[in-house]
Amino acid sequence: MNNAIQGEKLRWPAEWEAQDAVWISWPHRRDLWQGGLNELLDRYADLAAAISPHAQVRINAAAALHGSINALLTGRGVQDFRLYDHPTNDVWCRDHGPIFVQREDGGMQVADWQFNAWGGKFAPWDLDNAIPACIADTLSLPRLCSSMILEGGAIEGNGEGLLLTTEAVLLNPNRNPQLTKADVEAELHRMLGTRQVFWLGCGIEGDDTDGHIDDMVRFVNAEAAVSIVEPDPHSPHYRNLAENNERLQDLRTPSGHRVEIVPLPMPDPLVAKDWRLEQLPASYANFLICNGAVIVPVFMQEKNDDRALGILRECFPGKQVIGIDARRLVIEGGAIHCITQQQPAPRA
Repeated sequence: MNNAIQGEKLRWPAEWEAQDAVWISWPHRRDLWQGGLNELLDRYADLAAAISPHAQVRINAAAALHGSINALLTGRGVQDFRLYDHPTNDVWCRDHGPIFVQREDGGMQVADWQFNAWGGKFAPWDLDNAIPACIADTLSLPRLCSSMILEGGAIEGNGEGLLLTTEAVLLNPNRNPQLTKADVEAELHRMLGTRQVFWLGCGIEGDDTDGHIDDMVRFVNAEAAVSIVEPDPHSPHYRNLAENNERLQDLRTPSGHRVEIVPLPMPDPLVAKDWRLEQLPASYANFLICNGAVIVPVFMQEKNDDRALGILRECFPGKQVIGIDARRLVIEGGAIHCITQQQPAPRA
């Protein structure tokens, strides 16, 4: 099945809109996580348990893993999940998974970009790059393909045509050296139906992705966003975040409304000894919105975690705000949003 459409006939739904499911790619490599795979599997069970009351958990994993996954999740009381024989190289479903886009008839289709593991940093990535096609085939959804390299964590949308991204990622020569900024914007609009791109500069320190937006600025509704702030001028994050927050003062919706910016603090620095990332890219902005819940990475820093969760509760009245320990995840450079990809519900 492939009668995909493009451009103005598409709309990229906001994350707070109704969802049928959340996709994750199951961890299986013991050469990662500083030997902490078993601990990570426990965190994945926590995540599935937090998602499943609100949306079905759909899991990419080689068939040989299905028995152990089923035993772990049923043992934790997770009821609404499905396993798919979609082998992966790694866990970052936000980046290698499909982006689901709504068609003018209300149905969904898959945007399938190219994935090269954040500029060729972590081979192999062939299985990960095949995941959007696997999911589109499994769900019998139309698939619109692009030759442009793009990760889902590099873009953030408000559901009304406005898209945020960073120059450090989408203009990085390790992705699409042949494309100009205008080329990138045109391809985003063709694939997602967006109308306006707002560019920030660089990302936070220690980010393997070169600066994904989902560690810094996240929409909480169509005209408001949280943005990470760092008041300490000695912090390695300070300069980049200050510049980005200055740019955000000019952020407007396509209809001309100013976007309210809500400051969201950083956790205290997380440092990994004898590791490729000395400064871990920990951020409270890397949360998942999932129907009635907002699932937030926490770092077992009671004061900072409580403050961040409190701000997000104010931003999402009526939703359950759930913290999940993400310290093992950020060892490899990501958190809750990075390992999830929501599947919006079709419009009736």
